[in-house]
Amino acid sequence: MTLYLVRHAKATSRSRWDGPDDLRPLTKHGRVQADGLIDVLADRGITHIVSSPSVRCRQTVEPLGEILRLPVELADALAEGAPVVDGVRLAEKFGDEHSVLCSHGDVIPELLAHLESKGVDLGPEPRCEKGSTWVVDVRGGEPRGAHYLPPPTG
Repeated sequence: MTLYLVRHAKATSRSRWDGPDDLRPLTKHGRVQADGLIDVLADRGITHIVSSPSVRCRQTVEPLGEILRLPVELADALAEGAPVVDGVRLAEKFGDEHSVLCSHGDVIPELLAHLESKGVDLGPEPRCEKGSTWVVDVRGGEPRGAHYLPPPTG
């Protein structure tokens, strides 16, 4: 099975946003990246889409959910600042299905570090650009390999 770890697309700058951070939306470029995920992931047999409750994460995977006719499930384990152990448990829960997990620039690297601790080679400097995806091969409940997909360009 495959787990797709998606970092949310380009969002409005924190310094230019005066509302609650979890309500900060995607920029126009971020919406293009979100739409681009359809081309990247729509034909991969995805059965679940799980997102951080933050608007920017939801907006990143909602276009994919619409095309696949899948609801976007919300999980606090993917929220910014969530303990890595919660994210790992969630990844393990969905690791036996083709699933998308959308999260933030602090959570995704922590999940990648966990993969490395399990012996998964991520290369010399694992990247985590906004809108990017890590494709994690899971067999027998264990991560066996991973590769990086850069953000869609639209």
